[in-house]
Amino acid sequence: MAADTPGQDQAGEDSRIASLEERIAQAEHVEKVRQGATEQAADDGSRLGNRVLAELIGGLVGGALIGWVLDRLFNTTPWLLLVFLGLGIVAAFRNIIRLTTTKPPER
Repeated sequence: MAADTPGQDQAGEDSRIASLEERIAQAEHVEKVRQGATEQAADDGSRLGNRVLAELIGGLVGGALIGWVLDRLFNTTPWLLLVFLGLGIVAAFRNIIRLTTTKPPER
């Protein structure tokens, strides 16, 4: 019964389809070369985003860690932690602003 039903040819792939796939792959390659497309790499936007995130996390963690250590050392819990956490936030935002407001190169 299965032999009587229409469907795909069980003998193998049609040579016309293989030829079409080869031509499509060649046309895609030619188009990539024409457009100058290369491997997908991280662009400047994602690099800047990662740098901003690192500055923000580093400022918060660094300020909190220094404040916590000084609080333990001088027994002033939680005041130095709060002060240095605030200073870490200020430093992080200052660095972020400095990173994102660069002057364009002069020509």
